[in-house]
Amino acid sequence: MNLNGKIAIVTGASSGLGADFSRRLIAKGTIVYGIARRADRLEKLQNELGSAFHPVVMDITIENDVRNWVSDTFKDTLPDILVNNAGIGKFGAIDELTSEDWHTMINLNLNAIFYLTSAITPLMKKNDAICHIINIASIAGKMGNPNISGYNATKFALGGFSDALMKELRNDGIKVSCLYPGSIATEFFKHSGSEIHDRMMQSDDVATVLINVLEMPDSFLIDEVVMRPLFPKSAK
Repeated sequence: MNLNGKIAIVTGASSGLGADFSRRLIAKGTIVYGIARRADRLEKLQNELGSAFHPVVMDITIENDVRNWVSDTFKDTLPDILVNNAGIGKFGAIDELTSEDWHTMINLNLNAIFYLTSAITPLMKKNDAICHIINIASIAGKMGNPNISGYNATKFALGGFSDALMKELRNDGIKVSCLYPGSIATEFFKHSGSEIHDRMMQSDDVATVLINVLEMPDSFLIDEVVMRPLFPKSAK
């Protein structure tokens, strides 16, 4: 895909991976609708990236808001790229994980992805160009670990969703790829109660992989990419 002039939607765009995805896409000439809840962060990013970045302040776990935004935004244009990046992790032993934390993960890591993907897919089917949906899972969608069972469950489910969707949509000219990154030095780990260490992957490097996947020839499909830090633990 030639990214110049394409229209992309990136969720969780206000920081970390989503912000770096937006930066890289705009550097390639893409128009980006960056979705997040934090208006101040989105405004700051727009000041940095310019008019090609369209900030969208929205809670994607609210289905009606998602569907109304899609129908209002794409009346005269069609999206080419959807990056389902927003996600959250609530870690802890199963007998300590609250129902609220469980539902928070299910709502953002799965339900919100369904709302947006199911609303965008019919528009992509109308697009004469090859389109691409990229879901950001986690290495936690490939292997279980103690004290992150709820997060594991959502990311395993996202992997299954992506695999099924890839097989469902490929004949419509819509690629579906699932990225499985290991630990990345972003705010995600702070919010989940874990610590960032000096050997974690950098979000800009993961953004490089995203761009590489998108820029492959239209006839070439990469359905899964697993990424890990070379050294999994801190050098300290």
